[in-house]
Amino acid sequence: MNIQHFIDLKAKQLSYFVRGFWSYKIPYLEVDLYFWDTLEEWAHIKKSENEPYSQKERVFWHLLHQLHFWPEQKLLQDPYLRSEMETCLSYLEGAGQYPLDCIGIRP
Repeated sequence: MNIQHFIDLKAKQLSYFVRGFWSYKIPYLEVDLYFWDTLEEWAHIKKSENEPYSQKERVFWHLLHQLHFWPEQKLLQDPYLRSEMETCLSYLEGAGQYPLDCIGIRP
């Protein structure tokens, strides 16, 4: 699997988990497990240090980091954070513009 295929697959999953978490259908523990599973899978992807990022990949890593960095209650209740994350999700889902403030890096 290459980087772009990985990002395309995992972005769909990330969207599913975040939206499920926000609607109280997926517990935070499951979201956290998704985070760690994603990092474990990433470790098996063949990549070179010089391979360029796509915009989608940058948004994906930014959103994944936000999901892990902030505590559960802030992710649920902070309107500014949720708005930022919603912008990132919309882009990953193909429904929004590239969010200029969402610049992630590979782990």
